[in-house]
Amino acid sequence: MPARQVEIRLLGCLVSAVLSLALWVAVGSASQQGQTNQQQRPRKVGATPTTPPTTPTPSSTPPANQQPTNSSTEEVSEGDVVRVETQLVTVPAVVTDRNGRPMAGLRAENFVVFEDGKEQRVTNFATTDAPFEIALLLDTSGSTREELGLIRDAANAFINALRPGDRVGIVAFNNVSRNGSPLATVDVLSGLESDRKVLRAAIENLGTSNGTPFYDGLGRVADQVFRDPPSKEMRGRRAVVALTDGVDSSSDSGYDDARAKLVRAGLACYFIQVNTEDYVEDRLLKDCQDDGRLTLSAKQLERFRSLFVPQAQKEDYQDFCRMGQFERMDISRQLYNLARKEMGAMARDSGGRAFAANNQQEAQAAFAQVANEIGTQYSMGYYPSNKTRDGRFRQIKVEMRGVKDASVRAREGYFAPKQ
Repeated sequence: MPARQVEIRLLGCLVSAVLSLALWVAVGSASQQGQTNQQQRPRKVGATPTTPPTTPTPSSTPPANQQPTNSSTEEVSEGDVVRVETQLVTVPAVVTDRNGRPMAGLRAENFVVFEDGKEQRVTNFATTDAPFEIALLLDTSGSTREELGLIRDAANAFINALRPGDRVGIVAFNNVSRNGSPLATVDVLSGLESDRKVLRAAIENLGTSNGTPFYDGLGRVADQVFRDPPSKEMRGRRAVVALTDGVDSSSDSGYDDARAKLVRAGLACYFIQVNTEDYVEDRLLKDCQDDGRLTLSAKQLERFRSLFVPQAQKEDYQDFCRMGQFERMDISRQLYNLARKEMGAMARDSGGRAFAANNQQEAQAAFAQVANEIGTQYSMGYYPSNKTRDGRFRQIKVEMRGVKDASVRAREGYFAPKQ
């Protein structure tokens, strides 16, 4: 081979070797840089760099059928973070024996929780020994005003029947002057308090009102008394106990608003339904010139029209005094029936209970039953296996395991959140 050709071939081999070395260094550097970047910027599943996941603001109000959601961050491996939005569903339950007596001393393994027929894994469990937080809502409107002393006695007896660790808030109705006229308003007399002397003093300060802002009262319970999220030991251990006829006459909010706030606060709802229907009807039939009369408010009449006769003209339901006696009675009775239906629905949905009380003595007995039930209530919590956010109703069923002749009453279901 000529010397010139040998030189050209050696030069080509040298160039190839240099190029190969440069390529090897470049690949190694790129690989190392990729690993460094992966360690510095963890991957977030379910979100892209340009579209961060949205988080509900504390001021946003969910629909009436929506439950609260809790966001958590789970560390899977180094440099790899997964964000998981979960929803803790709390299930209060009362267990009784064959004679109807509450059963204490049960454990988590004695309960099996199903959602839409599928068994769920219980992650939170509180026994009957755990304390409770209770908002006591006392209806001191016109229909119950004459019984104010008995209402005080019943409320004090209820507080005395609770356990030392339980905390109670007191909410009632009162009048404030606006433009020279009395206006019914919600009066929060005490926040959550365990000192019985403070609570008794708050009950002594009960006022009365010319209207019934019942829905507004339920909203204030959720917004103010239970404004702060529950501590770990209080999850599923919060309730509102309302002594009322349930017929709203003066609220600015509505039933759906009140129910949504109670659901979001995770409250078990107990209603002691005082029977004031005969008292109210007797006074509705009086002449508008009679000082002892009662009238249906403009808000009540409009609510009745929109729910029962939406095709009717608004002006037909604006003047109470132009209505006949039969029409007045019919409206009153339908509003009472609606109130009982609403309270029953809120009680069932939340795992609480509704009691009928035809007089104050029966109201006191109902208070005693509520106090006893709260003191013997178990609470469970689970994260649903069905993560679909479709807004549909999910049926809950609780069964007992390893316990003979036991009956259990628990929350019947909930509505899943919507996207």
